[in-house]
Amino acid sequence: MDLGTNTFHLLIVDGNVGNFNEIVHLQEPVKLGEGGINKGVIQPAAFERGIKTMHHFKELLLQHHVQQVRAIATSALRSAANGEDFISEVKAQTSIAIKIIDGDAEAGYIYKGIKAAGCLTGKNSLIMDIGGGSVEFIICNNQELLWKQSFEIGAARLMDKFHRTDPIPPESITALNIYLGDILPDLFATTANYPIDNMIGSSGVFETYGGLIEADKGNKFDLQKTKRYDFKQDELLAVTEKLIQSSHQERLATKGIPPVRIDMIVTASILTRFVMERLGVEKVVMSTSSLKEGVLAEMVGQ
Repeated sequence: MDLGTNTFHLLIVDGNVGNFNEIVHLQEPVKLGEGGINKGVIQPAAFERGIKTMHHFKELLLQHHVQQVRAIATSALRSAANGEDFISEVKAQTSIAIKIIDGDAEAGYIYKGIKAAGCLTGKNSLIMDIGGGSVEFIICNNQELLWKQSFEIGAARLMDKFHRTDPIPPESITALNIYLGDILPDLFATTANYPIDNMIGSSGVFETYGGLIEADKGNKFDLQKTKRYDFKQDELLAVTEKLIQSSHQERLATKGIPPVRIDMIVTASILTRFVMERLGVEKVVMSTSSLKEGVLAEMVGQ
């Protein structure tokens, strides 16, 4: 279980990480950070949605006779004053023990998930994982992890700070870009020392970008079959620009944007473009593997 700021994920498999049978792959739009992400508190309605979802996950664990369970919590729970209250309540009601991990550990799991998926080569890649609460950047290749860092600039946090009117006004975009420039000097300095061949977008919003691009071409985009997607730079920049300029109603009417990302995808798109342009990234790849696949890799000893 990957219990994120926006979405709770449940992955049930049998087999090993290189050859496993996916039994359940569920995403629930809990929106744990809604209304309180930058206040450091889980609001009552979000708290209840989280508890209800954990009961549902427990039912599925019992139904499929699951033998090993790992429940990992990230940015929203680690930064919320009542995060431990949520964890205690889940344990009392479902017997599921949730482990909060820090941003460094989160980045490490994301690396393991991407590596297990076979997306890395001998050249250096920059992995970018945009969550609701935090964003992880990892510089790595198929032999080693060179650098990793987590920043508390997830799409929900950025939306709360900068996207208060819709469509997002130009002055808010400018302010957000300045903010990112102030927050990410470690990323800029490190990439100057490690030449980057490509950027790998870890699931989430990058899956949505790919789906929208293919939908515009009249093609299906099946995430169960599409484990990797190579973007064309001009198409990725075009779809992010369209999302940035769009209104809430336009995004709502756009097939292929999950409800949980209808609004957060705007700040995520600004962040994606900022990193691409600042670092001169031309090649971008999407991998459907992320943190939960990294946890799976560790569970089976790889």
